[in-house]
Amino acid sequence: MTRRRPPATVRVLAPRAEAGRISRRALLGGFAAIGTATLLGCSGSRTMATTAVPDGTLEDRLNVYSWGDYESPDNIRAFRSSHDITVQVDSFASNEEMIAKIGASRGTSGYDVLVPSGQFVPMMVANDLLSPLDHRLIPNIANLETAFVDQPWDPGNAHAVPKAWGTTGFAYDTTKVDGNPTSWRDFLDLAAGQASGSVSLLDDPWEVASIYFGSEGIDPNTTDPKALDAAEAYLTSRLAPHVRAFNSAPTQSVVQNELALLQMYNGDARLAFSESDDPDRWRFVYPTPTANLWVDTWAIARGAQHVDAAHAFINFMLDPETAIGEVDWNGYPTGITGQRDLAEEWELEMLDLIFPSDAVVSRLTPATLSDAQDRLTAILEHVQAKAG
Repeated sequence: MTRRRPPATVRVLAPRAEAGRISRRALLGGFAAIGTATLLGCSGSRTMATTAVPDGTLEDRLNVYSWGDYESPDNIRAFRSSHDITVQVDSFASNEEMIAKIGASRGTSGYDVLVPSGQFVPMMVANDLLSPLDHRLIPNIANLETAFVDQPWDPGNAHAVPKAWGTTGFAYDTTKVDGNPTSWRDFLDLAAGQASGSVSLLDDPWEVASIYFGSEGIDPNTTDPKALDAAEAYLTSRLAPHVRAFNSAPTQSVVQNELALLQMYNGDARLAFSESDDPDRWRFVYPTPTANLWVDTWAIARGAQHVDAAHAFINFMLDPETAIGEVDWNGYPTGITGQRDLAEEWELEMLDLIFPSDAVVSRLTPATLSDAQDRLTAILEHVQAKAG
């Protein structure tokens, strides 16, 4: 697959024959992007932006711990070749897995760059798992959109900067589902009706509970015991019997036209539609009244041994030309100013599934960690136990 870059350069990205496995939440273990243990040595096709390092030198290695298949191999090659740095990328399947590993190591994990979701940053900071960022070494932080600077979970971007962001909605097969659903209430009605037995939910406690909270106009971050009780009662008795699968990366279910109604992340929906033999049969809904606004971040692990290389890598990823390559690879924007315009110049497809409209973004709700987390996890377990 090729993407055209202005003015006349043609850039060939990695083959997408395996695109069905690429997802923000692909549950892959021991991910190796390219070569043996992701030790990348190929030369990239473009020049990396200048990095700000006090004496102009970097360490000779960088260890990254991220979600599976989340970084463009082309970008990793370019960074490696520009500084002759060995880059190793390992994967985790959940924030909890990553935090457990980093926490148990007590600063000796060997990882330099981490990719936590925003709501987990305060916990990691409180437990001394992250090092403060030196903004002098990340001049490209100036490229960030205002909306992604100074988030409540990381004032002043002291410990993290955006890597990618997206939201949650649902996809449906128009050959199996009639009408024009627009809300979480519509989703629940379809699940119990036309799509019964052909429904997939995300394997995420907050996201599943939010379907009910959204349908009732309840804050999805509620900790009210009565609201949690009501969510459990509804989801276990009235939704679960109609659910066939729990999958946080249900791309293949769309590609193979297996299911009728799927809760999905927007970028995963775009990937699935692009791989489908009949994409026109599918629709994606940014449901009202609200859904999750998630932001994954770049951060540096406490005890990192390659701190200058880590800062240079983050700075590189915030360069607009690098960042648009990340968008092309995984289908999620990175919070860089003017990125949609650049995506149009690159002729990326299905832009509305990459960039939700301002009207959609304005009504999204970022997930927060709270005292209700254990209860939400228990609710999901009960829903799964009752699923049809």
